[in-house]
Amino acid sequence: VIGHPKYQESKRIAIFLSMPDEIQTEEIIKDIFKQGKECFIPRYKPHSNHMDMLKLSSAEDISSLALTSWNILQPSDDDSAREEALAGGGLDLIFMPGLGFDKKGNRLGRGKGYYDTYLERCMKHPSGKPYTIALAFREQICESVPVAENDVQVDEILYEDC
Repeated sequence: VIGHPKYQESKRIAIFLSMPDEIQTEEIIKDIFKQGKECFIPRYKPHSNHMDMLKLSSAEDISSLALTSWNILQPSDDDSAREEALAGGGLDLIFMPGLGFDKKGNRLGRGKGYYDTYLERCMKHPSGKPYTIALAFREQICESVPVAENDVQVDEILYEDC
């Protein structure tokens, strides 16, 4: 991941804080800060499909985050001091999780449409749609995954032996 040309050229990167069954992102987050890049993480709004990408100040900042009912660390709802990526310069790159992927770039998420809705918002931002890379295990690559009309394909899927 950290040798990827899109990662190298990106300054503003959004990345998920991994759940136990996902590719672990902690070392990537540490490298984002080591390289002097800006790091944004998701804050999901429950009972909706709305998500914001909020800025982390450091890798250590993660330990100050609240744990949601989904067992995900994220900034609390009353944390208004953090920059939201689309309120500023947008994003260059988004690393995305998922349950399954096909080689056409279709992604099966957890069913709420958070990333699809966020990418729609990105397309309206002056900086445009960021490049998207899904991080997957080889076992998550399928012949095809179900897609809906509003699903946004990922630009690239990185997995072992790809």
